[in-house]
Amino acid sequence: MKKFNIYTQNNPGLEFHKDDRGTIADVFFNTQIHHVAVVNSKANSLRGNHYHKHSTQHMLMTKGRMEYWYKPVGSSEPSQMVMVNVGDVISTPPNEIHALRYLDDEESEFIVFSEGPRGGPDYESDTFRVDSIFDGK
Repeated sequence: MKKFNIYTQNNPGLEFHKDDRGTIADVFFNTQIHHVAVVNSKANSLRGNHYHKHSTQHMLMTKGRMEYWYKPVGSSEPSQMVMVNVGDVISTPPNEIHALRYLDDEESEFIVFSEGPRGGPDYESDTFRVDSIFDGK
């Protein structure tokens, strides 16, 4: 798991520009992205409880907030959680179980950028479901 915020100016390799018109914040540079999707979730929804053997996913939170639960495949250690807020990018490498819990009273949204098989007819080809890892399980 890797986390950074696109609105802070301390992201190595990424540019951030601000003037009286607003801001331009790089999300990625020199990254091989194979699929992009927008994911909307209702308040208190749960997603995930799966991992990918070959794909890396980068989720840019654009609305609301979520808990991101994660742990390595095969680990007997409890899962860990980080809070993801607007502007945060959370990256999920291969073989990391991840689960998402949305907290706000209204819809949350993120854009997911995937490296590897994930979109179109490949949507489920690299998805491996597991029992719930929420709350450290």
